[in-house]
Amino acid sequence: MNPRSAPDRLLSVLAAFDQDHTALSLTDISRRAGLTLTTAHRLVGALTAWGALERDASGTYHVGLRLWEIAALSPRGLALRQLALPYLEDLYEATHENVQLAVRDGHEVVYTEWLSGRSSVGVHIRVGARWPLHVTGVGLVLLAHGTPELQESYCTGPLTSFTPHTVTDPARLRRLLADVRRAGFAVSDRQVTDDALSVASPVRGPGGEVVAAVSVVVPEQGAQVAVLAPAVRVAARGISRALGWRPPGRAACGP
Repeated sequence: MNPRSAPDRLLSVLAAFDQDHTALSLTDISRRAGLTLTTAHRLVGALTAWGALERDASGTYHVGLRLWEIAALSPRGLALRQLALPYLEDLYEATHENVQLAVRDGHEVVYTEWLSGRSSVGVHIRVGARWPLHVTGVGLVLLAHGTPELQESYCTGPLTSFTPHTVTDPARLRRLLADVRRAGFAVSDRQVTDDALSVASPVRGPGGEVVAAVSVVVPEQGAQVAVLAPAVRVAARGISRALGWRPPGRAACGP
């Protein structure tokens, strides 16, 4: 086996942190990164000096603000969030339900914004959280508008089940994705928890490509998809326009 390169070891230190491990001791980092304590100490010191990590008074390490500054430059991160936020707030005011914005990273959906509503549903998402594409409304939208190669790769891979309602049959998932493309929105019904339903719609970039998805998450009992879907689609179209997208066939006015 080839020895791990210096960049691999450095990145493994950062990868030791995740949603469930936001504060780590040096020993924790060493163990989770698969490094000797000596190597971990050297790399953590370099990352802390640069600002990628921060050490508190107890000696515990946290992700540093320098990484947040770098992440803010991502067009799918804070830049997208800033453009989308007014429309997400409008959607929240129209529904008073949980509102979320997400992008795709490989076979997962990553949440870039979450506005908590009044509903008490079992799924509580944090910014930066990840879920498989097939179980969430935003994930279904992003998968449905992905390349045929992505869809085939995903549908032939393992489809994790979270509830008895999770779609794990590849043929059924393919039909669901086709329905999403035809309808212009996706519905994920109790796929993550037994009490939640989400309705999602695509956000398009300047060229019409789907770059993100927006959704509302509500209690499954009493959910009115026919009412929620138009509101979600209006928000998604507003964000798309803010990104520079224009509906096909509508030329800009000119002299």
